[in-house]
Amino acid sequence: MAVSAGKFNTFTFFKLPSAWWSGVRLRSIDENRAVVTVRHKWFNQNPFKSMFWAVQGMAAELSTGAMVIVQIKDSGKKISMLVANNTANFSKKATGKITFTCEDGHLIKEAIDKTIETGEGQAFWMKSTGVNEDGVVVSTFNFEWTVRLKK
Repeated sequence: MAVSAGKFNTFTFFKLPSAWWSGVRLRSIDENRAVVTVRHKWFNQNPFKSMFWAVQGMAAELSTGAMVIVQIKDSGKKISMLVANNTANFSKKATGKITFTCEDGHLIKEAIDKTIETGEGQAFWMKSTGVNEDGVVVSTFNFEWTVRLKK
């Protein structure tokens, strides 16, 4: 996995500009874990002076999807990826710097290997937890990713 957080953030600027302009940044990534941060500011807040739920969702999704992108690239195959479902829980007002961490990278390789072997699409759930600077969980997102070998 030869992807740096800096290169991925450049990718985000061009391919996911709304996330980039909202302050979403990949901080670290390896095959099992990704960490994304976003800071509450006036341009990503809701009327209640906390971070808009969709900005949290972009950061959480990036913490899962970045690992999927990298592992697809590492497979050397043409594989499509898509979020099929997601759920979210908001437990505290999101202010300050929020850090989203996903540690479910181990689920990706199995799904990629199986879609390559069978030609059938595969689905798997990944969880990302957002915590504030005090270590308090502010939101938890679950994403059902699907991968499928392109024809």
